[in-house]
Amino acid sequence: MINNNIKQIGLSGEKKAKEFLISNNYEIIKTNFHSPYGEIDIIAKDDETLVFIEVKTRSGDLDSALRSISISKRRKLSKTASYFLSKNDAFYDMFTRFDVIVILNEKSHTSLKHIKEAFVPTF
Repeated sequence: MINNNIKQIGLSGEKKAKEFLISNNYEIIKTNFHSPYGEIDIIAKDDETLVFIEVKTRSGDLDSALRSISISKRRKLSKTASYFLSKNDAFYDMFTRFDVIVILNEKSHTSLKHIKEAFVPTF
């Protein structure tokens, strides 16, 4: 029961992140892209840049959400992005960026923080 609740919270956060990106003129390319290395929540275009986006939904603070993206997680995201590019020639020569969107569910409201260039690829 708890795992389903956590999954629903995560899916809700990803939906809010996607709506935010669309309202800011991002083109959504793919959601929940899986590779042998892991998953990327959202892949989108921001003008001429392909953006790989990790979404974190938390009831805590921004710092704890960002700390949850460990070096190991960054490596998995980087390898998954590389895998995506190897399978999608149309995007191979584009500039790329790794962003994080944090959805903070607080008692009285929900806020969204978009951190562009949150980290550089780690292999």
